[in-house]
Amino acid sequence: MEQTSEPRQKSFTCHLCGLSSPFTYYGQKPPNTRAIVLLEECFVTRDPFNPDQEKFLVLGSSCSLCSMRVCVGSECSLFYTKRFCMQCVNKHLDQFPHQIQAELAKKKQSSKAAVS
Repeated sequence: MEQTSEPRQKSFTCHLCGLSSPFTYYGQKPPNTRAIVLLEECFVTRDPFNPDQEKFLVLGSSCSLCSMRVCVGSECSLFYTKRFCMQCVNKHLDQFPHQIQAELAKKKQSSKAAVS
């Protein structure tokens, strides 16, 4: 069977919130940027609101524990030296520094208060 050389549209989808968007690059050094090196392998797209080719948006990355693709939204993931999905954060919360635990507890309290 012959393989087609037609490029497929690359798309990023967050497995937690469902955010879906085409991406233009995956890695740590987005194209057309001068001295920017990201701290993790990211799914990146050009900023559609800025005509400057050097401007880009980071959509998300893969969880360093379970490899699930997650967006950078605070409800879906946390970056602490590496990217973690919130499912893994909650599962391994005791292994994070106390400051991170306190911040997450405070955020949880404020979101409960907003719902009430």
